[in-house]
Amino acid sequence: MNSSDLVAEALEKIATIDHSGYELKSVLAISADAEDQARSYDSANSTLPLAGFPILIKDNIEAVGLPASAGSLALSNTPVIQDSPIAQRLRAAGAVIVGATNLSEWANIRSDKSTSGWSAVGGLTANPWRYSQSAGGSSSGSGAAVAAGLTQWAIGSETDGSIICPASLNGCVGIKPTVGSVPTSGVVPISKSQDSPGPMAQTVSQAALLLDVLTGKNIFQAAANSERQLRIGVVKQWMTLDDRVNALFESSVHALSKIGIQIIEIDLPQPSEANNDDELHVMLHELVSDLASYLGARVGTRVKNLQDVVEFNRANAGNELAHFGQEVFEKALVLGGRGSEYEVERSRNLAWANGILQLGLSNVDLLIGCTYGPAWTSTLGQGDDYGTASWITTVPAIAGTPIGTIPMGLVDGLPVGLGFVVGRDQEHLLISAMAQAEKALNLGILRPTFIK
Repeated sequence: MNSSDLVAEALEKIATIDHSGYELKSVLAISADAEDQARSYDSANSTLPLAGFPILIKDNIEAVGLPASAGSLALSNTPVIQDSPIAQRLRAAGAVIVGATNLSEWANIRSDKSTSGWSAVGGLTANPWRYSQSAGGSSSGSGAAVAAGLTQWAIGSETDGSIICPASLNGCVGIKPTVGSVPTSGVVPISKSQDSPGPMAQTVSQAALLLDVLTGKNIFQAAANSERQLRIGVVKQWMTLDDRVNALFESSVHALSKIGIQIIEIDLPQPSEANNDDELHVMLHELVSDLASYLGARVGTRVKNLQDVVEFNRANAGNELAHFGQEVFEKALVLGGRGSEYEVERSRNLAWANGILQLGLSNVDLLIGCTYGPAWTSTLGQGDDYGTASWITTVPAIAGTPIGTIPMGLVDGLPVGLGFVVGRDQEHLLISAMAQAEKALNLGILRPTFIK
């Protein structure tokens, strides 16, 4: 198929699965020039890595012709005047950016009662397996769109769990790379120390190719084909409260051992309430400072800082606050931006996370565990049910190190994920392990049931 056919197919699926029919609501906006972009590749005989392929990007990433709204009405009518470095790299690699995906508004940082996948701009993203279930957050639309086959690639972003959760709940591959390895200029921020855009795809090989493009390193596709011998640490504390998920994990570990991967059991201390408080406070301090810097530099914004956003939401409460409030934003304003308190909390928590990684990785190449349980029922205004999730995303989030997930199988007809954690800048090991595990599990590309 040429690019025009591929893009036309993607747009048709968006029209019939996403915007009507099943009403997945994973795509928040369509690029008006997508078909023109595609035609330019039809006769070009391009050797670019993504030549003519349609791709979706999360709507907190700036790309000309798309809103970059972070799901908020406060940014929905602010034109994007230049591509972010991410969009530039995608276009330079030949990708056709066909649209922007819905997300948990402001990347799920507004309220403890926020519902993953909901934004005032895009509504509530559904799960392609079962309509009533959560698509996860905050890269909800990216995960749901890839799993539903609207495109084979999408870009998400993660602060703590925002790629891994929707990849797990929807049944696709997701990678959060080392913080700083993918540029975040032109991305609506939460936390400079934890934010990282990353690939979501149907296979590990696709995700590796996309990561090559995003980082400019051109080494990860080769890693996806590597059969290097690995020592994997199985973290006993990264299990869930769902016995069915844990049993599937045990069978997955057995499958890895059968292909020659050395398995070593690892014990890691659980995070304390103080660790979790430190992480939240660090994110909120950084949110106040980083969002003000971003909004102040973005041309044409009606909101210039977090206080403006809070006031905008109050003035537009019928739409913005219809389902849940903004008490986390308000807490951030009380805490304030970076300062001496922030420095203490950041230093303390980073030392803890690095210590956990050093302990866990002292005798193995990488660590694995469960990610989340099956998708919970979406309940607008009542928050998300993370009760069966493991804490696998916590340490990589704080340390800024890579984490990835692949589908592990189905529980109660819903996908669950197998998680992989490595040290800083060790994505080649992450991808090699993910690709070997994908081959060992031999699930193929999962096809959603679209039960409504």
